[in-house]
Amino acid sequence: MTDYATRRRMMVDTQVRPSDVTKFPIIDAMLSVQRENFVPTEKREAAYIGENVDLGGGRVVLEARTLAKMLDAMDIQNDELVLDVGCGLGYSSAVIARMAEAVVAVEEDETLAAEAETALAAAGADNVAVIAGPLAAGSAKHGPYDVIMLQGSVEHIPAALTDQLREGGRIAALFMEGALGVCRVGYKIDGAVTWRFSFNAGAPVLPGFERQRAFTL
Repeated sequence: MTDYATRRRMMVDTQVRPSDVTKFPIIDAMLSVQRENFVPTEKREAAYIGENVDLGGGRVVLEARTLAKMLDAMDIQNDELVLDVGCGLGYSSAVIARMAEAVVAVEEDETLAAEAETALAAAGADNVAVIAGPLAAGSAKHGPYDVIMLQGSVEHIPAALTDQLREGGRIAALFMEGALGVCRVGYKIDGAVTWRFSFNAGAPVLPGFERQRAFTL
């Protein structure tokens, strides 16, 4: 039997804490959520390695360090509503659910969305609603949101998504710039989002967040 509890502790002690993430709610959530239940069955042995876990189709579960640093920057409170875009099999949503009042998790891959619902229910994350639909569309009818997080990288973010952020709310996304990725945190002030650099990290670009290429003959 694999001792996942020990691996989970090691993940926090060797990947999360050394990245200057020390807030108790984040540490507690990452120690509590069984990451191995939110990756493909054949990847369970790799659930706690310090890199993104492949979900197939260019989608990943973000490495623990990246997710933890994004959560640290967001400083989610227990009365806040969070939109989790590209939840995959639901790991990020399960972690966020332990900090927020409620989570709306959007996943456009219907197989992933169905499996996420099952895994989240099994984990007792009953304050998460999984919505199957285009990632870039978010879920306007459940908003506005205090926090929006994107579980993958972007080349641009459609206004349709940032429009769902509450005034004074925060958004975290990884922006791919060539081969390099940076996490930026956006703050909505007077209806506009102002972005600030947070840290370096990379992941595949989420569907619907590619920059439109200019067509040339």
